[in-house]
Amino acid sequence: MITTTPKRGWAHTEVAGEVGRRLAVPVAFDTDVNAAALGEYRWGALQGLDVCCYVTVGTGIGGGVLVGGTPLHGLQHPEVGHLRIPHDRDEDPFPGVCPFHGDCWEGLASGPALEARWGRPADELEDGAPWALEARYLALGLVALTAVVSPRRIVLGGGVLGHPGLLELVQRQLDQLVSGYVAVPELVPPALGARAGVLGALALAESILD
Repeated sequence: MITTTPKRGWAHTEVAGEVGRRLAVPVAFDTDVNAAALGEYRWGALQGLDVCCYVTVGTGIGGGVLVGGTPLHGLQHPEVGHLRIPHDRDEDPFPGVCPFHGDCWEGLASGPALEARWGRPADELEDGAPWALEARYLALGLVALTAVVSPRRIVLGGGVLGHPGLLELVQRQLDQLVSGYVAVPELVPPALGARAGVLGALALAESILD
C-alpha cells in the first residue's frame, strides 16, 4: 500500500490488495523509481552491476537502489528525495516546497522547486544561475547517496534532467565535492528513456511468477 506521500488523496491507500482482489491475479507492487531501476538493470544502463541506483528528478525526487538486481527495502523503501542536504540560506533564501520537510533534497531541487524559486517552469529557464544552483543541489544529494550506498553507476532520469548539459554539470560538481576521497560513480541517462518504468514493471511482475 501507499504510505505517506505529498500526493494529495493517496496517503495510506491500499493498491496491490484491491487490484489483486478485483482481478484475482498475483500483484507485484513497488515504487515507480524502483520499477525504472529494474528496467534499466534488466535491459538498459544498469545491466550486470551488483550495486547501482536510479534517481529521477521531476515533480519530485525519487531513488531506487538495487543490490544484486533486487530493490533495497527496509522498514519501507529508501526515501532518497527526502535527504537533508546543505542549504545556505544566505545564498539561497528559498524555503523549499516539500510539505513535510521544506528544504530537503526534493524541496530544493525538484521541478516544482525550480518553478517556485525562479517563477517559471524548468523548461523555460535559461542557462546560468538557475542551472548552476540546481547542479549543485543535485550533486550534494548524490554525494550522500554515494557515501552510503557506494553504487557503481547512477542513472539520472526525469524531466528536469532533460535540460541540455545538466548531467555533465552535475558530474563535474560531484567530482569536486567528493574531492578524491572515494570512487565517484558514473552518471548516465536512462538507456530506455521514458520506457524504463513500464519495462521495469514487467520485470517486477515477472519476478513474482518465478
